[in-house]
Amino acid sequence: MRLLRGRLRHVRADVSLALQQPWVSIDNDSSGTSPEGLLGQEHPHPRAYGTFPRILRKYVREEHKLTLEDALRKFSRYPPSACHFTDRGVIKAGMSADIVIFDPASIHDVATFERPNQLSEGMVYVLVNGVPVIDQTKMTGALPGKVLRGPGYVP
Repeated sequence: MRLLRGRLRHVRADVSLALQQPWVSIDNDSSGTSPEGLLGQEHPHPRAYGTFPRILRKYVREEHKLTLEDALRKFSRYPPSACHFTDRGVIKAGMSADIVIFDPASIHDVATFERPNQLSEGMVYVLVNGVPVIDQTKMTGALPGKVLRGPGYVP
């Protein structure tokens, strides 16, 4: 058990160090899932629901390893840029409106390994392609997302 605790501390230190590097972006490699319906029967890793709220809670608000501005840049501007998507990552006319309105003081992840299908808390509105998918903390049922394919895609 002592060895496991030591390894976990080392992993946490590595994650913290990586997050603080200016060139590191933050993404989520989990498949799409839902707390309801057919997809709600899956048992995904908790990161499927909590990657970004966890970083905001743990590394921004609690541990002060990142500023809120740096975290948001690593979530929003860096990943589309690295994939050469030119219509995402910033808010301005002509861009796709993927926007999250949240309370920085309360946003947090609640998904666990035992109960992973739980939406994070503190997100008031989520817009995908300009369409609300979460409106006043409630899912709307809208499905405006689409598959994004980068310049290297070959059908």
